[in-house]
Amino acid sequence: MTPLRLLPRVLHVAAVLVRYRIDDLIDEAHVMRPLRWLRALLPRPRRQIAVLPRGARLRLALTELGPIWVKAGQVLSTRRDLIPEDVADELASLQDQVPPFPGTEARAIVEASLGKPVAELFAVFDETPLASASIAQVHAARLPDKQEVVVKVLRPNVARNIEHNLELLDALAHMVERWHPQADKIRPRDMFDEVAKTLHNELNLQHEGANASLLRRNFENSSDLYVPRMFWSHSSEKVLTMERVHGVPADDIEALDKAGIDRRVLAEKGVRLFYEQVFRDNFFHADAHPGNIWVDPTRTRDPRFIALDFGIMGSLPDEDQYWLAENFIAMFERDYRRIAELHLAAGWMPRHIRVDELEAAIRTVCEPYFTRPLSEISLAEVVAKLFSTARKFELTLQPQLILLQKTLLNVEGLGRQLDPEIDIWSVAQPVLKRIVADRYSARHAFREIRKRIPEWLRIAPLIPEKIHDALEKLAEGNGPLQFGERELEHLSLLQREIQRRILAAAFGAALLVGAALVFALGPRHNIWLPSIMAAVGVASFVVAWPWKRAKV
Repeated sequence: MTPLRLLPRVLHVAAVLVRYRIDDLIDEAHVMRPLRWLRALLPRPRRQIAVLPRGARLRLALTELGPIWVKAGQVLSTRRDLIPEDVADELASLQDQVPPFPGTEARAIVEASLGKPVAELFAVFDETPLASASIAQVHAARLPDKQEVVVKVLRPNVARNIEHNLELLDALAHMVERWHPQADKIRPRDMFDEVAKTLHNELNLQHEGANASLLRRNFENSSDLYVPRMFWSHSSEKVLTMERVHGVPADDIEALDKAGIDRRVLAEKGVRLFYEQVFRDNFFHADAHPGNIWVDPTRTRDPRFIALDFGIMGSLPDEDQYWLAENFIAMFERDYRRIAELHLAAGWMPRHIRVDELEAAIRTVCEPYFTRPLSEISLAEVVAKLFSTARKFELTLQPQLILLQKTLLNVEGLGRQLDPEIDIWSVAQPVLKRIVADRYSARHAFREIRKRIPEWLRIAPLIPEKIHDALEKLAEGNGPLQFGERELEHLSLLQREIQRRILAAAFGAALLVGAALVFALGPRHNIWLPSIMAAVGVASFVVAWPWKRAKV
């Protein structure tokens, strides 16, 4: 769409935003200059709008702009690093409900996407939708083998609609970035990129199906969480068919009590599930509000959750996962010095920050909480305040950590709804310690080494050639550095030393793995062979270990 054709739509969006005084939301002290003249032409806001808090005004403006803007608001509610807490809470309450499109169109989309008539694909296909949202709507159906399913169908022309609205969002982001005096703090491009990424992912229903399949695999034999089965033979980018499940929304306390569900047990399971998803599997449901989390009403004494809607899932880089786990454990043990050291070691803030000052700031945040009974301490609230305090020390966090913080807030809130007396700390601490002990144990390290040995052995013979090529380039003056004859001689010696150590380490690791396998699979009375193999393997590591620093 050309800028000229885009102009009327930009003006419409700008008029709605100004009518709800969203420019005040961006910065109470400044009005974006391009909108100042437009604001002067508009009538003063109605009293009903003027008295509303800023988050409520933004929620109403997005609702008036339409479904795609509602979806954008929902996405932004997960990015509490980009928008204030009160605004994020309001956006999280946005309801993505739009009028359904005709069932005959849904049938046509299914047939075009799957390449077969609906009558051949399904024994029953209900053209009246169960639910309708801005991206897709859901229909009940039954497979030929009598399996009850739901079919999620992408809305007609939704891709084009999203692209047009993203162009508008992009234009507004450019306006704010160019003209607003505090654009570096508002970070409009980051906001736009997050919305665009999420909406593009939701246009491919196979993305959601793949997320669901992985989560189901992680909890295949769990009595705590059930994930519906995906039917890939009846799915495509525009159609997703999954097992139909029945449950009670997790926040419907009256219905849960009527069904006889043990809410105390359920609340504790919810907390454990969060830590298992984050620290055991590194793949967590990041949109865990009660509409997406149901409870199986058929299991009363051993209740379980049912997960729905897998469009927004989270994961962490391995390093952040480790540092975060250690931070949680240090927090449980009230070791503020450890928390400060971990923040610096993780690289979340610059090295010039003084540990003692950071420790004092963390203690100031945490100590008031520990005067309360543990059952009254909100872990999510403590984490949020720690992040907020750490930002004053130049904290830089990845969006995944903020998404994790939001998920923790949802899970903890749900847990307290189910059981107001739940002690989050006593439930979470043993689970996290057990997971960390297993994930970072010697056994786990041994498994990782065993998996990597073939790769190490493949690379080792190539190292001399790679180093030789690099040295030749340096000698010819083609590299970024230039060395004399003496330096090149030292580098050549260092090359041979590195090669020897790598081969010795790989040989030692292979011997240790072999010793373990012989000991595990061989007769118990014969321990001489694995012992000798293990001793030679350790000796190889001793030879490979750099006891003194090589000099160049």
